[in-house]
Amino acid sequence: MRLVDLLHLGESALQTALLPEYDLDARLLLEYCTGKSRTEIFLDGGSEVNQQLLDTYSQLLERRTKREPIAYILGEQEFWSLPFFVTSDVLIPRPETEFLLDRVLALTVSENLQKGPVLDLCCGSGVIATVLAKETGRTIYASDISKKALDVTRKNVKRHSLGSRVVLVQGDLFSHFSEESNFSLIVSNPPYVSSFDVANSLSPEVGVFEPHLALDGGADGLELIKEIRDGLAKVLGPGGQCFMEIGADQGEAVRLLFLEKVAGLPGFQHVEILVDYAGRDRVVHVRLEK
Repeated sequence: MRLVDLLHLGESALQTALLPEYDLDARLLLEYCTGKSRTEIFLDGGSEVNQQLLDTYSQLLERRTKREPIAYILGEQEFWSLPFFVTSDVLIPRPETEFLLDRVLALTVSENLQKGPVLDLCCGSGVIATVLAKETGRTIYASDISKKALDVTRKNVKRHSLGSRVVLVQGDLFSHFSEESNFSLIVSNPPYVSSFDVANSLSPEVGVFEPHLALDGGADGLELIKEIRDGLAKVLGPGGQCFMEIGADQGEAVRLLFLEKVAGLPGFQHVEILVDYAGRDRVVHVRLEK
């Protein structure tokens, strides 16, 4: 069998499995198996493949036909034009989170990057912490409840030579931070999908393979967001900002939530919902009273 025939075999298998991007997925898997680029596969299309390559490629195709995400099979996902390791212990980075970071970098008050520490809360694979460290030059705290997620973050921090600029913390939300933390900036992509949707409405790639710990936001999807709201004013410094990714149908509920004042704590002088490029509610941006 020629290399080009193997590619066509992969395309056919994934098309039969009704995968929408069957041609792209087949090519990416073949690139992974051969170590060749798209151009090299095209130029070497007439070369014969050995049994080992055929077997390896067939195994990967079978995993994809069962709807395992291509990023988990390859062990990598591009984000912010950078490569990141991913495993089934972390969510696959998405364009929505790139929008979150774009707004953080555009709207963060410059003095907040100088006057206090920065936190990536619910860091998962560490893409937010990595990008913030690269783009701002600041030391970033990256916190998650999952040790396995932090192991992935550690690998990504090392991959991008940021070992001294990203501090890993294992803990449940703010449990490991004191009221003297005085974070000037907190960025978070917490679990915000309702428990019902996690169990019934997500694609197999997400609902079956991605970690429910990082997806499930409780009955209304707002459980973790409420917990973050309740503790946020304790760890933010005066005038500190928080940017948090939210669901497309949660904007008004989240806005009203942050307008409520938690007893005994300063309120937020600024609460806005940022709309993404598709016109959907995507980020809540708040600033603590000075």
